[in-house]
Amino acid sequence: QVQLVESGGGSVHAGGSLRLSCATSRDAYATYCMAWFRQAPGKEREGVAAIDSIGRTSVPDSLKGRFSISQDNAKNTLYLQMNSLKPEDTAIYYCAAEPRCLIDADSGGYPYPTNWGQGTQVCVSS
Repeated sequence: QVQLVESGGGSVHAGGSLRLSCATSRDAYATYCMAWFRQAPGKEREGVAAIDSIGRTSVPDSLKGRFSISQDNAKNTLYLQMNSLKPEDTAIYYCAAEPRCLIDADSGGYPYPTNWGQGTQVCVSS
């Protein structure tokens, strides 16, 4: 079982930035894909960004240029940098992990994670 604890959520005005952090258990970085998902009220959970154990990343085209994912292996921490935030980015953001995973080099796809954090709320006001 991978332990995942998110932090860094909050309220910002449109155009602002936030950086989310996810503290993970030690074993996660050696063998897992790590990802951020979000879920807005009344909507399905959607993938926001992912990174795998060889450093390959995946971000949906709709979020490229605004969202980026990174990891600090020494700190066992995953990050999501969100810039130029919009009201439609308002959601609960979840950190997730999937073992024995690599992001597909062509499609950017990855398996739906099986380990989840509790989530952190992000509110963007206009």
